[in-house]
Amino acid sequence: MWHGRLARVKNMPKLPKYEYRRNLPHFQKDDRVHFITFSTRERWILPKSVRTIVLDACLHFDQIRMEAHAAVVMPDHVHLIATPLRDGEGHAARLFEILHSIKSFSAHGISAALHRNGPVWLDESFDHVLRSEEKVEEKIEYLRQNPVRRGLVKRPDEYQWLWTQGSVHST
Repeated sequence: MWHGRLARVKNMPKLPKYEYRRNLPHFQKDDRVHFITFSTRERWILPKSVRTIVLDACLHFDQIRMEAHAAVVMPDHVHLIATPLRDGEGHAARLFEILHSIKSFSAHGISAALHRNGPVWLDESFDHVLRSEEKVEEKIEYLRQNPVRRGLVKRPDEYQWLWTQGSVHST
């Protein structure tokens, strides 16, 4: 009996696929550390030649609009651990503005370097507030081990596009 239902399901016209976009709000807690992840559109693999552009963009606002704790540019996504800073009037920098700046600056740099057009990043990003100092250290270590887990290097310090607070980064 269920075979008849299956045949009807198989013969149903296919519905058009839709583009999935969440556009979730970003809940920011001022003066708190945030763990942020954003991905390339369609999981496009960033060529090695442009990953430094992305890391530079992530660190551009360090000590200006945010305190960067760690960043890693993976082949198809980026992790950033940062605390938004306050301006002269006491207002905390807004995460979505920082991320927009990072994505925009890096996308323009990538497009120019590769002579290409089109979006680089997904509109969405994933971010959440870290609740304790211990959690911050755990997330920094998670971020550091990401290239090792993906088999890109044997030790975190071998990965060229990894930065942690206190490490040297030259542009």
